[in-house]
Amino acid sequence: MSHNEKIKIIIIQGPTGVGKTAVTLALAKKFPIEIINADSMQFYKYMDIGTSKPTSDEQAVVPHHLFSIVEPDKDFNAARFMEKGRQAVEAISARGKTPVVAGGTGLYLKALTRGLFPAPEVDTDLRRSFKKKSREELFKKLCEVDYDASTRINPNDAVRIIRALEVFYLTGIPLSRHHKLHGFQDEPYSSLKICLTRDRQNLYRRIERRVDQMIAKGFLQEVQILLDRGYAPQLKSMQAIGYKSMIQFIQGSMAWDRAVDQIKKETRNLAKRQLTWFKQDKTFCRIELPEQIGEIDTAVKKFLNIQ
Repeated sequence: MSHNEKIKIIIIQGPTGVGKTAVTLALAKKFPIEIINADSMQFYKYMDIGTSKPTSDEQAVVPHHLFSIVEPDKDFNAARFMEKGRQAVEAISARGKTPVVAGGTGLYLKALTRGLFPAPEVDTDLRRSFKKKSREELFKKLCEVDYDASTRINPNDAVRIIRALEVFYLTGIPLSRHHKLHGFQDEPYSSLKICLTRDRQNLYRRIERRVDQMIAKGFLQEVQILLDRGYAPQLKSMQAIGYKSMIQFIQGSMAWDRAVDQIKKETRNLAKRQLTWFKQDKTFCRIELPEQIGEIDTAVKKFLNIQ
């Protein structure tokens, strides 16, 4: 298949709170598109307010795909996203529309557009042994066996630390080496990649305002309902930013003001890490909001050959 025959997709990425939903909805009013979610938390059902999922009214503007498709106690990873995301791309393209993939989870976007190396299956016994150790011990071990991976994985990200260690112990090859050998050269689509950015202080103000809005919309009640449904606080989804702090407040281990402040601080830190991740990928066209918002339409028209 030649480059010109590849399905065209548009990717809108950017840190949490930058304004991805508003940009994609604005595109939907001007271009024949459908939206695919690439935010790792917005796949979960019943977790709407705390993940800033597009509202039902917003989702009614244009078809949205891969939102609210997984129970909070089920696992969802980059490999499953690659499979479901590619199915959605094919279906949207077959309808004569352009898929717009929107989200802030860089690994998922990379999986969709560049593929994944053939990783070993999860080893339950090995994971059980890892979970007996502290995060500090696990990260120290990762630094020893795969220094390159340790520079890219947050020391607090137990899930990714354990996966990197698991790959090393099961294959004898560091995860970073697997990535280099694979090369991520699988590019099935012709992609317009747009990374939305904002002045950092502006972004932080937006994040703090959004947290206040989440609280006003009933975020605490959303978390209480999840607990009432029987979803355990220890679940990976329930340990996400915001949900963990609300649970700590509900359980009486954290004061209200401290819980809200912690959500704002952790969300700012997430945005900071996302900005660092996105800067590494030079294939993205960076759009500074709000100053350069008009350049998005220009880039999309050129990409889709629309006069």
